[in-house]
Amino acid sequence: MAIQEQTKTYTADDLWELSHSPEYADKRLELVEGELIEMAPASFDHGDDALLIGAIIRLFVDEHQLGIATAAETGYILFKNPNGKDTVRAPDVGFIAKERLPKKRSERKKGYAPFAPDLAVEVVSPNDTADEIQDRVSDYLKYGTRRVCVFYPKSRSVIAHTPHGSTTLTIDDELDGDDVLPGFKLLLRRIFRDDE
Repeated sequence: MAIQEQTKTYTADDLWELSHSPEYADKRLELVEGELIEMAPASFDHGDDALLIGAIIRLFVDEHQLGIATAAETGYILFKNPNGKDTVRAPDVGFIAKERLPKKRSERKKGYAPFAPDLAVEVVSPNDTADEIQDRVSDYLKYGTRRVCVFYPKSRSVIAHTPHGSTTLTIDDELDGDDVLPGFKLLLRRIFRDDE
């Protein structure tokens, strides 16, 4: 939700400073065209699902030396607007291909990733609206993310979006990495586990 009565247009640098200030230290914030968006803390199930997906992706990425995978709340500057209306999103899981990374970790700039991730994963929470999810997907694709996978725990389905279209998968299907994570396969039943 947007922070009420916002009178200022914020930049990615402003967001970085705010997120490290006492007033906002315990809040999750994103920036959409200069507007601060505050998000509620993730639920127990959401955190469990997001971490499992992230761990599986991270292990695959490391094993095949494809780049880096990032955890929830890692900020990506999708768009740095000359007018200051920047957009910074934080997917539940992100991936950046190694050819887009600086050669050494020490060469990375402090702060948010200065570009869109190659892969963004979002896990839908019960309080997320369809419009909010669509806005997130649109932002990622608009600014260069090659694949956005949205996990819907309630319906036990995933919609995989690319700039060329979308595919819906159900619990018995297997999600592949397309050309973003070549060779990656994830049986959705592994994520959408039954209660034991």
